[in-house]
Amino acid sequence: MRVFALLFLAFLASGASAIDISNRYRSPRNAERRVRKSTELIVLHTTEAPARSSLNKLCERGEAHYCVTEVGTVYRIIDRDRVAFHAGRSMWNGKEDVDEFSVGIECVGYHDKAMDMVQIRAIRDLVKELQKMYKIPDERVVCHSHVAYGAPNKWQKKNHRGRKRCGMLFAMPSVRTQLGLTRRPASDADVRAKRLVVGDDYLRRVLYGSVDTMKASYPKTPSPTQGQEGGGLLSWLRGNAKKPDNKNPDAGKPQISAKNPPPPPPKLVPAPTAPAAPTSPPKSIAELKSRGYVFKGSVTKGVTASKIAGSRWNSKDTYYTIRNKVIPGNTIDPAHIENGMGIWMK
Repeated sequence: MRVFALLFLAFLASGASAIDISNRYRSPRNAERRVRKSTELIVLHTTEAPARSSLNKLCERGEAHYCVTEVGTVYRIIDRDRVAFHAGRSMWNGKEDVDEFSVGIECVGYHDKAMDMVQIRAIRDLVKELQKMYKIPDERVVCHSHVAYGAPNKWQKKNHRGRKRCGMLFAMPSVRTQLGLTRRPASDADVRAKRLVVGDDYLRRVLYGSVDTMKASYPKTPSPTQGQEGGGLLSWLRGNAKKPDNKNPDAGKPQISAKNPPPPPPKLVPAPTAPAAPTSPPKSIAELKSRGYVFKGSVTKGVTASKIAGSRWNSKDTYYTIRNKVIPGNTIDPAHIENGMGIWMK
C-alpha cells in the first residue's frame, strides 16, 4: 500500500492528465491540420448556441481544440498541438492570425450569462493542465474578445478592437477567480501602439476596466480544486481529507430513511448524435449549393471582395469560384483575387 501511495504521489507531481476527455467529436479535419510552431495563448470562447449544434459545427469545421459543455463534459475537437481555426481575424501584440500560436477552448454558453459551477470547474481544470503543459501565465489566458478585431467599414474607418464580445465573461475578475486565474491582461498593446482603435468602449471597460456583471453569480473565493470535492483516496493523498475507511465506505454518510429520502436523480441530457460531416472543402459550385452556400456576387473593377463579403472576405467559411475552381477564403492570396471571381457564403 505504501509503495502504491508513493507511486500515486509521483503521478500527481508529474502533472499527468487527470481530465477525462472524450473523442466523440474529434474533427475529421484533424489530420489535415499542421502542427503549431509555438503556443503563447489560451483563448476562451463562448459558443452562443446550445451544445448539440455547437459540437456538430465545431467537429465539421475543426474550429477549436476543445469544447466544454454545460454539464462539464470535455470534448476534444482538434489535437492540442495542431492548428485549429478558432480565432478568425485576430491580433495579439502585433502578431496576426492568433490560430498559429494558441489553444482554443469553446465553452457552451453565452458571453453575458453566468455558467454553472460544474462547467466552471471543468474549464478551470482544463486550463490549468494546458497552462502547465505550455508554461502559459495567467495573463495569457484570454477570451476571444481580447484578440478579435474588425476591418474598416462604413461605421469605423480603421482596423478596430470590438468586432466580437465572444467569451467576454472570462475577462471579468469574479469569473477569473473561479478559474484560479489571479492576473489578466492590463491593457491592449495593439491599441496602445495604434495598430487598432477602440470600436466598442463597453467591451474595453469589461476587458481592462472595472465592469463585472458576474459578481452576484459567484462567491469571492474560488471553488475547490480538482480531486478535492469528493474526498476519497485522492484527497487523502493530497492531505486534504481523512484516510478513507475501505472496510466501512458508507461511514459518515447520511443514512437513507423515510424522513431522509434519497436526492432525486440528476437530470439526464441526451447524448448528441455523431455528425455526418463532410471531410473536405467543397470542390464545385454544385457542391457549394448542396451544402447551403449562396452566391453573393462577383468581383469587378468597382466591386471588391470586402464590399461583397465584408470582414468575412478571408473567412474559412467564404468561398471564391473561378474557372471551375473553388478556393476557401482563408487560403486565398489577396493579390490573386481577380475580376470575375464569384463569392459564396452562408
